Order: sequence, then C-alpha cells, then structure tokens
Amino acid sequence: MAIKIYEYDRCSTCKKALKYLDERKKKYERVPIVDKPPTVSELKTMLGYLKESGKTFRNLFNTSGEQYRSLKIGDRIKSGMTEQEAIALLAKNGKLIKRPFLLTAKGGTTGFQAEAWDTLV
Repeated sequence: MAIKIYEYDRCSTCKKALKYLDERKKKYERVPIVDKPPTVSELKTMLGYLKESGKTFRNLFNTSGEQYRSLKIGDRIKSGMTEQEAIALLAKNGKLIKRPFLLTAKGGTTGFQAEAWDTLV
C-alpha cells in the first residue's frame, strides 16, 4: 500500500502534514476527506491500528468539529453508540473524522505528530 492521506484543504494540521511529506519527498495519494471519506474497510483498518495503542473508536472522531457538536456525537457515544454504528456514520461524513487520516503499508494514525509519522512513512 502506498501512503494515503485523507485531508481537508482548510485544515492547518493537514497542511502541516502535507508539508512534512513533501519535505521528505514522499509520494502519496491525497484524498479530500469531505468529498470522499474513508471506506468502512479503511475505518476498520485504522481502528485496528488505534486499538494497538490502547485507543477506541472514539479516537476516530474530530471532537473539535462543528458537526461533532451539532450532532451531539459525544452524548451519543456516552449513551451507547456501538463501534459498528460509529464506523457507518464516519464512512458517510468525512467532517466527523479526525484528520489528517493516514494509512500506509506500515500502519496508520489520525492527527499529525511528526514522531508517529516518522515510523509510518
């Protein structure tokens, strides 16, 4: 698998991540997360990577996003949203996903931290 990065063009963290990849002359596939959210399969793959570091499906969500708040996702999670429900919702709405969303042959992560990306790209 090549490097695949789901990003939002108005996201400053995504811009930093793309700059990071460009500075390292990495080839990557850039996917607009709002227009084409990750598939259910990709979300499940990412969740597997997150679980390896003790995280849950909650870490897939962009908790600072307007839609997260307006749809009251935090309350829905607290009241028993299942992993399957979360993945189905995320696959339909890229604005709910924590970004950038990076998948590589070595693993995946959400958000941008250079130290974590160093091990993946």
